[in-house]
Amino acid sequence: MDSDQIKPGLKAEMHRKVIKKLSVAPGGPGAGYVLSSPSMIGLMENTCVQALRPYLPEGYATVGYHVDVRHSAPTPLGEQVRVTAELNEVDGNKLLFSVEAFYGEKRIGSGLHRRAIIPIKPPTA
Repeated sequence: MDSDQIKPGLKAEMHRKVIKKLSVAPGGPGAGYVLSSPSMIGLMENTCVQALRPYLPEGYATVGYHVDVRHSAPTPLGEQVRVTAELNEVDGNKLLFSVEAFYGEKRIGSGLHRRAIIPIKPPTA
């Protein structure tokens, strides 16, 4: 795989409303729902995938293999989250992203995410 277009500086941004499926009720259902950490990390991973999608050659995809993220503030059910990803390093097929999540202007999560470019095979019948 050789894609000259996958280089540091690639960016993507995703906006997502916090729905019940993405939330957890840390104090029990009566205490209210907030964006769960696994859901925030999933949004960060998906934002990295979106940054790369236009540049991957046919027959290739990426897989995440390391996440180092801090979830630092809650986002209530029904509110909008903005997630950003920026590619920092490319080392062969290995990629390092900086990821952040925001509720309004407040940063609610940040960290690093590593992905690898891998060949994929079409499904067989």
